[in-house]
Amino acid sequence: MSPPLPLITSAEMAAHNTMKSVYISINSRKVYDVTKFLDEHPGGAELILDYAGKDATSIMADVISHEHSEAAYEILDEYLVGILATPDEEERLLKAGVNKDAYTLTGTASAEELSIVTDFDVDYTRHQFLDLKKPLLMQVFMNDFKKDFYLQQVHRPRHYGNGSAPLFGNFLEPLTKTPWFVIPLIWIPAVMYGTYIASQGLPVYFLVPLWCLGIFIWTFVEYMMHRMLFHMDERLPDHRVAITLHFVLHGVHHYLPMDKLRLVMPPTLFIILATPFYRLAHLLFPYYIAMAIFCGGIFGYICYDCTHYFLHHASLPSSMKDLKTYHLEHHYKNYELGFGVTSKFWDVVFGTELVDTSAQAKAL
Repeated sequence: MSPPLPLITSAEMAAHNTMKSVYISINSRKVYDVTKFLDEHPGGAELILDYAGKDATSIMADVISHEHSEAAYEILDEYLVGILATPDEEERLLKAGVNKDAYTLTGTASAEELSIVTDFDVDYTRHQFLDLKKPLLMQVFMNDFKKDFYLQQVHRPRHYGNGSAPLFGNFLEPLTKTPWFVIPLIWIPAVMYGTYIASQGLPVYFLVPLWCLGIFIWTFVEYMMHRMLFHMDERLPDHRVAITLHFVLHGVHHYLPMDKLRLVMPPTLFIILATPFYRLAHLLFPYYIAMAIFCGGIFGYICYDCTHYFLHHASLPSSMKDLKTYHLEHHYKNYELGFGVTSKFWDVVFGTELVDTSAQAKAL
């Protein structure tokens, strides 16, 4: 006996609307993955793409366009992948915790798709978003995209291939690119110097725990910044300036997640973001204690940025492979969950952990 077909939500259905992954439904119930059939379709791939992520019942029965035969429907059955959930079934999925984390929000079907080089012309023609051959930042600002459209597109990963897509397209371009090794090269000496200063006023048995406390505090800051600042998607004002700032801060990373030179934070931006925390530490604690905690936090940041780079671009030991999968799923599966990069701890605490609920979905 074959296993039951999984329930597919309307949002999951709608997300499969590009040449890389095409779903259509019939009678708003059966869902078919016709991606592999695009090149074989007698009427051409474009006719199917017009209904990608949608119900195709009417067009397949349209006598003017081309009424499909019984044989066509039999061929279609080979591509059956699931059943479109009714509103009641979607509500059950939500209550069971099998909602946005159980399906693709980003238009990709696997982490491997993050490394497939995007066809610039096809992508621009298809989505009418950004032309990867031109400077991106001015396009975001000048096009004045509506927020919902912008968020849908910026979280649909593209892969530029070798090199980096132009952001400014002028003399400012080098300021947007940072090789990963710059982070430890600049900040480890600073951490060592700050720790030395702290040691002048603290015994080792106080210094070490305070330094470790700083690392722990950093993990919370990492989580909160990623979730509340970088992913302030729902709270993002529908205004071109806010959208452009979102793109600079983090949107470009989700748009081009495999860009090696835009995976770690440029030192200038880090100084801007770190300065308020430095002042806060010295406001809350005596000088030497503040220095110890702050230096531990900066070391935590160094680990975070290097880890982030390695999760995207390095072959990791088996002990870290789950973390790599977890972070890549944040990119290609559900950007609204999985905000922890160096660990899942705060995701578990705040209920934003990315979990595999596909088995639950099939059981409903």
